[in-house]
Amino acid sequence: MARKNIFQFLERLRKALLQSIIIFLFIGAAISPFSKHLLRYFYEMNLNVAIVAEPSSRVSLVAFTIPEAFFSLFKLTLFASLFLSVPIIFYLLWKALAPLLPLKKWRPTFPVFLASLALFYGGSLFCYFVTLPFGVQFLLGYQSAQIKPMISVGKYISFCCAFIFGFGLTFELPLILALLSSFKVVSAAFLTRNRRYAILIIAIAAAIITPTPDVFNMALMGVPLYFLFEAGVITVKIIERKRARTEA
Repeated sequence: MARKNIFQFLERLRKALLQSIIIFLFIGAAISPFSKHLLRYFYEMNLNVAIVAEPSSRVSLVAFTIPEAFFSLFKLTLFASLFLSVPIIFYLLWKALAPLLPLKKWRPTFPVFLASLALFYGGSLFCYFVTLPFGVQFLLGYQSAQIKPMISVGKYISFCCAFIFGFGLTFELPLILALLSSFKVVSAAFLTRNRRYAILIIAIAAAIITPTPDVFNMALMGVPLYFLFEAGVITVKIIERKRARTEA
């Protein structure tokens, strides 16, 4: 019976993965004709800056190899497709895993699912509209009459998408702490007692994740991450109180 349940779970997981790939490819095919427009938005948001040596000209993207322009747009399409299909992929995987849980645990997971999406997209949009423009503008500020920026379109897309997805995943911190608390790995007392070490880790993470080393851009990442840590501590306290009432 146990072996039969394992095979049923693997079959559900296989179907979920297959459906996720189909949806990912379908969304990618749908937005592929708009890839040039997406690239223009990325350019207007961050690179619409005058060149110091030629004030009448603007910083432009360049392709250093013949196929780079094609593969860059293809890469941007894949990133955009993954970004848009995250809710559907998460839902399909969650639906495949949820039957393994008792019915009473099925319902509470849906708000968690919605919260994970809100945190991911909140972090990604915060990076796109706030952190990334400031970071790119800061880095381009080092150009001079002797240093003229020539930015590879492929590397620029990888640079932007890596930070957008990085911020989205980093903003999942409260849910990660809640999950660790559910497995009794961490406690609110432990997190409160080691808050200063958490601040140090947050500062190091902000220095690594943000695109520039200046204090202002690090604060744009570090301050929200600290508030998310405090939100995680509050969530852990709520979980512990509910657990104590259940055990009582």
